[in-house]
Amino acid sequence: MPSTSTGPPSAAWTDPDCPVARTLDLVGDRWSLLVVRDAMDGARSFTEFQRRTGIARNILTDRLRKLTDHGILTQQTAPSGRRRQYVLTDAGRALFPVLLTLRQWGERHAFAPGEPHSTLVDRHGARVPELKPAGSDGTLLDADTTHVEYAVSTERAPAQQAVTD
Repeated sequence: MPSTSTGPPSAAWTDPDCPVARTLDLVGDRWSLLVVRDAMDGARSFTEFQRRTGIARNILTDRLRKLTDHGILTQQTAPSGRRRQYVLTDAGRALFPVLLTLRQWGERHAFAPGEPHSTLVDRHGARVPELKPAGSDGTLLDADTTHVEYAVSTERAPAQQAVTD
């Protein structure tokens, strides 16, 4: 399966050391996430994605290419054998918690109280419970109880090796 990364850090990355920034570089625009959402909901063809999202053909073509190039979608021959269809890869399916979190945030903050909206349910028809990240000890995590640790390169420059070896 193709890698979802484009390789080592380059000028193309918004912030080469940040996983959030790299993810947004890959799938952070509105249309890409809506295509992934619809693929999770069973859309497979260009026509289905266009009908569900209302996206312009040229933008949809670009997003499908980008998502395929980065290993989020793959193309397969449709069961009819006449057309190609888009299918989520493991990396694409792994975006489910991201979309679930966006959905749940939207349910809480993007609708007025009592305003109707779609609801995600499990295979039994029960509403999907709120996603709540927890630490290794079971304590709920949030922005006040976490922090980022920056990686330190294990490679040393040749001049530093000579001085410290």
